[in-house]
Amino acid sequence: MRTTKDSLQILFEDNHIIIINKRCGDITQGDKTGDTPLNEIVKQFLKEKYNKPGNVFLGTAHRLDRPTSGIVIYAKTSKALERINKMFRDKKIIKTYWAIVKGHPKKHKNSLTNFIKKKPQLNKSFVYEKEINGSKQAILHYKLLKKLQNYSLLEVNLETGRHHQIRVQLSNIKHPIKGDLKYGDKRSNKNGGISLHARKIEFTHPVSKELIKIVAPTPKETIWEEYP
Repeated sequence: MRTTKDSLQILFEDNHIIIINKRCGDITQGDKTGDTPLNEIVKQFLKEKYNKPGNVFLGTAHRLDRPTSGIVIYAKTSKALERINKMFRDKKIIKTYWAIVKGHPKKHKNSLTNFIKKKPQLNKSFVYEKEINGSKQAILHYKLLKKLQNYSLLEVNLETGRHHQIRVQLSNIKHPIKGDLKYGDKRSNKNGGISLHARKIEFTHPVSKELIKIVAPTPKETIWEEYP
């Protein structure tokens, strides 16, 4: 777990937002574990960089699962946070994920539509083909980018943002994400994470209105180096 700002990988920063390439194992915001969250590390970085005497405002606009890596946006002002939150609600922010999954999907391009129900006591979601009480519709689209002997690299785009959606929907078609023991893979990754990476993001800047396109380098791990 990261405890210092030394290895922060900053992908973009201006007066309104800062975008970080999160490592697997980092938590985007404090939770019951008590581990130092990424937002506190970024706050400390900003406090020291700009020599701020008081508290630093940093708003968490969205989250990534702890074992996942990739792009996280933080807002440096309340105005930016409010606008980014609205953009997420209105689906004005395009997020693209890369997932290394077990096996080779029969369809190289496909859309998955299911219903997902979260069970908070297990911190786990379950897939259903038909709507049940408490479930929510989940839609994702994937395409195959490359095959290895035992794995495939998929590009994934979400239409909905459900709890553990990518993980549970890919597991449901018998292609769990590498290292994801919770959703059906048999072996853990050495770093304890899973091979799911928030790769790209595209949105209109909440203040300047310029088009922002960010690509996050993949983790420095052997399996990712197989997918240039």
